Amino acid sequence: MLDPKKLLNDLLGSQVPGTQGTVRDKAGQAVQLAKDNPLATGAIAAVLLGTSTGRSITGSALKLGGIAAVAGIAYKAYQNYQSGKEPSQAAKEGELLPPPEDTSFNPAQAPQGESEFALALVRAMIAAARADGHIDEAERGKIADKLKLSGIDEEEEAFLMRELERPVDLDALVETAQTDAQKIELYTASRLTIEPKTRAERGYLDMLAGRLRLPDPLVDHIEATVSEATV
Repeated sequence: MLDPKKLLNDLLGSQVPGTQGTVRDKAGQAVQLAKDNPLATGAIAAVLLGTSTGRSITGSALKLGGIAAVAGIAYKAYQNYQSGKEPSQAAKEGELLPPPEDTSFNPAQAPQGESEFALALVRAMIAAARADGHIDEAERGKIADKLKLSGIDEEEEAFLMRELERPVDLDALVETAQTDAQKIELYTASRLTIEPKTRAERGYLDMLAGRLRLPDPLVDHIEATVSEATV
């Protein structure tokens, strides 16, 4: 049975069994990422790298891992937003920690269940990576080849390939966020996936923020906190 929490850990850089590197490291050593094909690069990034430019989570975010890293980044951004601090400066202050257990940012508090929401975050990452266009059969083949090199297991690979073939349903994606905290986490996971360099990517993130009804100042804090947590 697919374990969404494990898959999210893999996507955000957990250790590959039997190696000294992460999924991202393993893939990066094996092959140069389709530099001549930014469409495929974006999709590969979602399943192997975490960001379309090859940046990855680092420091305390990497130690938290998976859904806890997303929740920790989202919670810190929200706290800084509430405090009225300047985003770029606030993002540098303090260590990234798991959200307190008694807050709605705690993954264990997810009303639909922690695993189900982890699955929603994975789908959000894939949708973000596909923001710059359609992935054709040849591009899916390239992605499948790189997945085989990544250390992701067969069930995870099959799930990801199915998701890459499905049309992005933004309405359904937005509806998975049942609390204000989950709306922030959904955007955070999407922003972790891509470093918006194109109009399509920036437009997708702006549209997602709008659909989630996130205030612009809060989005600015998420952007700054994600940037501080990635290299």
